[in-house]
Amino acid sequence: MGRHPRITVIGVGNEFRRDDGVGWAVAARLLERAGSRALPAGTVVATCDGDPARLIGLWEGADLAVVVDAAHAEPAHPGLVHRIELDAERLAQSPATSSHGLGLGEAVELARVLGRLPGHLVVYAVEGADTSAGAGLTPAVEGVVQPLLASIQDEIARHRVARARGPS
Repeated sequence: MGRHPRITVIGVGNEFRRDDGVGWAVAARLLERAGSRALPAGTVVATCDGDPARLIGLWEGADLAVVVDAAHAEPAHPGLVHRIELDAERLAQSPATSSHGLGLGEAVELARVLGRLPGHLVVYAVEGADTSAGAGLTPAVEGVVQPLLASIQDEIARHRVARARGPS
């Protein structure tokens, strides 16, 4: 049997800045679910503060990396989820940007230059309502956590099926 593909799910943000913690909340709940519904072999769930070097280190060598991050957009629609996909050479553009000083886009560009992008990268950027100091998500953002868990599990399943089929 061949090696299992490495799949990395990364929750980005700061759990002590309200909606900026959505990535951490998704990662924590995904790990909780893993107790009753095991994740595929080779799947790693991690959290990160958004530092580009740390992000690159977490997704380097992964066949699939799924990143969940809070985003700012104008006009804001709290709880709106943007799915952004990087496959091969370009990142699809979204009206949302990271809620961190250095965004995910900078990490992607740095990883591209260094040749350290994952095989396939999917980003779920969640528009937030409140990034002030404090714990807990606002209701609009909390309401998308469960659907995000299902989306991530679907993403992993699709990736595994596509990999099993081989190149098209």
